Amino acid sequence: MTQSAAEPILPHDLSPIIRTKTTRNDANPGGDIFGGWILAQMDLAGGVTAYGYVGNRVVTVAVDSMSFHHPVFIGDDISFYTTVTRVGTTSIAVKISAWVKRPDVQDHIFVTEGVFTFVSVDARNKPQEIRKEG
Repeated sequence: MTQSAAEPILPHDLSPIIRTKTTRNDANPGGDIFGGWILAQMDLAGGVTAYGYVGNRVVTVAVDSMSFHHPVFIGDDISFYTTVTRVGTTSIAVKISAWVKRPDVQDHIFVTEGVFTFVSVDARNKPQEIRKEG
């Protein structure tokens, strides 16, 4: 796990793209949620945002960065927030942050962040120019 220099503030002005409750099926025997499960949820949230911006099918081509700051446990309510950070000719980068609300903790906890790159594709799975301006 890494520590940020300045702890981010929960984006109250945004609605989470995905919000779900973690379960035993998402965890290892010790009760920690698998990083791969979190990564998959982030990919889904980023894909929803990229699709909404582009207006057509997108595919994940890179996880440009990924940092786990705090563990996620069974029973945590986890929310994923997204921001478009870059739009190229055929690609779009989306920053995703994950926050948990634990039953026994008052504040939300910033747990994970990453930047994912998606490419706009046509019906033949070929890169397609992004025409939309958001």
